[in-house]
Amino acid sequence: MESRLSQRVLWLLSTCCFASMASMRVCDSLLPSLESEFRVSMASAAQTISSFALAYGVMQLFFGPLGDRFGKIRVIALATLACTVGNFGAAISLHLGQMVGARVLSGAAAAGIVPLTMAWIGDTVPYDKRQEILARLLGATVFGMIAGQWLGALVADTFNWRISFTLLAMISLFAGLFVMREDNASKVNNVATGKGVGHRAFEVLSIPWARTVLIITFIEGSLAFSTLSFIPTYLHASFHMPMAKSGSIVALYGVGGLLYSRCARVLVRRLGESNLARLGGACLAISYTGLAMSNDWVFALPACFLAGFGFYALHNTLQTHATQMAPGARGTAVSLFSCFLFFGQSLGVICAAWFIDRFSAPPVFVVSAAGLLLLALTFSVQVSKQTPNLVKT
Repeated sequence: MESRLSQRVLWLLSTCCFASMASMRVCDSLLPSLESEFRVSMASAAQTISSFALAYGVMQLFFGPLGDRFGKIRVIALATLACTVGNFGAAISLHLGQMVGARVLSGAAAAGIVPLTMAWIGDTVPYDKRQEILARLLGATVFGMIAGQWLGALVADTFNWRISFTLLAMISLFAGLFVMREDNASKVNNVATGKGVGHRAFEVLSIPWARTVLIITFIEGSLAFSTLSFIPTYLHASFHMPMAKSGSIVALYGVGGLLYSRCARVLVRRLGESNLARLGGACLAISYTGLAMSNDWVFALPACFLAGFGFYALHNTLQTHATQMAPGARGTAVSLFSCFLFFGQSLGVICAAWFIDRFSAPPVFVVSAAGLLLLALTFSVQVSKQTPNLVKT
């Protein structure tokens, strides 16, 4: 299989992914501004986050088949343009109900961008080169999350929170239009024959290796994010640290992910997928165990950085396999992958919150550390058996 990768299209799609992830995380740092603007409680303002996440998770089930049916580039372009409408709607919202509605639209549209971009890379890049390209995409998504959290707060403090959404709308508009132009200029569109959502999902789930990858992804999401979501609160409560400072420390998780994206080419070539998965599990285990045992907040700095590096080393290996587990329905397969990851996160956060409310956070960190190490070792064994067959395809 020859690479048909267009660097121009990859750059444009990465910009779309950047905008979608920045849209996802921008409200994290805007809650105090929204609380004051709309005169609502913090819990009510947080609906701007939960509504986006819910729409994002549910719509994963639909965008994959749409991409397989009508062409991935075209659907990504339309989804990005829909994000423009959602972000602009958020910028002009006069009350919280309008804001939540705009966030639902943004979340529903954003669901079709990153998974279908991964599927497009699966269509155009040979398997032995794919993790390297996916790592470059990973850099765009992680940078988008960091920009949404940090730059959103910076713009809100310096000017007005509405400008954050206006800037995101402009980025989404230009990226979507340019991607649509690339789709119209393309002579060949990879469009599959018409099949229903249920048929395509069953086609993916009937493959044993696909079921293995999806189950591991679900467990990974539940364990990794059940710790990550509560690190800021843990630092605040245990070391009397301001939430702004604890949030900035956790942002090092994204910096660790960016470092991995820059080192992926060398790591994949020198270590191979199996050892890379083991490395990711080991980094996560060390980080989360250290957080649970540390008596000084300073350790959280390297721990969050190392956890981000480890998570993306493991996760990028998983998502590389997600792009190859059902080549005939790749869009659906990658969307199912994202859906399983999302619902794993949701379950993990709910369970961790229940436990932490009644006991404390360190036991959750330790369980996540042990579980992720065991998961990585198990996955690495399965990868060593599966990879030779995948490289040939």
